[in-house]
Amino acid sequence: MKIIKVKDQEQAGKEALKIYKQAIKDGVKVFGLATGDTPKSTYKALVNSNIDFSDCISINLDEYVGLKPENDQSYDYFMKDNLFNDKPFKQSYLPNGMEMDAQKECDRYNKIIDKYPIGLQLLGIGRNGHIGFNEPGSSFEERTHKVKLTESTIEANSRFFENEDEVPKYAYSMGIKDIMNSKMILLEAFGKVKAKAIKALVEGKITEDVPASILKKHPNIVLIVDEDAASLLGEK
Repeated sequence: MKIIKVKDQEQAGKEALKIYKQAIKDGVKVFGLATGDTPKSTYKALVNSNIDFSDCISINLDEYVGLKPENDQSYDYFMKDNLFNDKPFKQSYLPNGMEMDAQKECDRYNKIIDKYPIGLQLLGIGRNGHIGFNEPGSSFEERTHKVKLTESTIEANSRFFENEDEVPKYAYSMGIKDIMNSKMILLEAFGKVKAKAIKALVEGKITEDVPASILKKHPNIVLIVDEDAASLLGEK
């Protein structure tokens, strides 16, 4: 595990850009992508770079169930707004949040992941150590699945919607097994709120209670963390 400590998210974006450039130089054609505030600095750096993804494929980690792609809270919308509109890929895949048949959608997405093995997977990490929507207790062997969102996640998301009934209660998420099958993983974390999760990932035991802890077993993982996120490392 390689750990890169940065001052702020802008510097993190620059470090991530180096990793993406090297990945493309090494022949990587399939990129696993994440959403949320964490990867925004990386996407900004990619947009402002001369990187060309027009011959590459992207596969996103997750999507809310019940949100149309044009909904401004969908991850489809987020990806277009933060990356795809400026840096289009040859093909971009996200779970279909409007497919109500969970088994059908999960099978479809697993076939995509099998057809296009991910060369570089971008991740954030939750305060409780979740990756994607794989919350504590998720099996390390699980593949794409429908997830019931935790009450804390639903509550946190409610500020983005006019009324509580519109807040998604479920999501489709790539499984931990799929994430671990990526050839390389880049995980980013910023702020003191992520410090305990980063300590558990780097220094804690491997347990399904901390989903990200399994990443210690990955042969090629890079962490980009700011000083606050790294602040508990080395403490007994």
